[in-house]
Amino acid sequence: MMIIAEETSFDEAEIFELYDSVGWTVWTRDIAKVCRALVNSHLVLTARDGDGRLLGLARTVSDDEVICYVQELLVGREFQGRGVGRRLVEHLKERYAHCRYFVLTTDHESTPDGPANHAFYRRLGLIEHHEQGLSAFGLPVKSL
Repeated sequence: MMIIAEETSFDEAEIFELYDSVGWTVWTRDIAKVCRALVNSHLVLTARDGDGRLLGLARTVSDDEVICYVQELLVGREFQGRGVGRRLVEHLKERYAHCRYFVLTTDHESTPDGPANHAFYRRLGLIEHHEQGLSAFGLPVKSL
């Protein structure tokens, strides 16, 4: 059994365990900051098992009219490949179907996790910007 729900408050130890399980060490250096970011997000969805254990989460930054930016999608390492990420993304796609842009950023294909990430998002119907005649720009990513 998997329960997908919106949440607005977060336990630092639980969030640390999830982010740490996927090796997001840049985030785990300041877990209080991550929890504040979650609280300040437009929407945070969690996936939990029947016992309430956190399996994964997705968070968005959105104006809820034109754009939905999926800031984070992560599934605990031991729960990957069980449909958790798919359920979270499908819920977000439905929730933000009225928005013109549904955007997320992931690792480049040349990184260790890149090929699997790209294949996963493609299976969910997402395509890269350049395939739509679009480009994305950003300032260089700074470490936390």
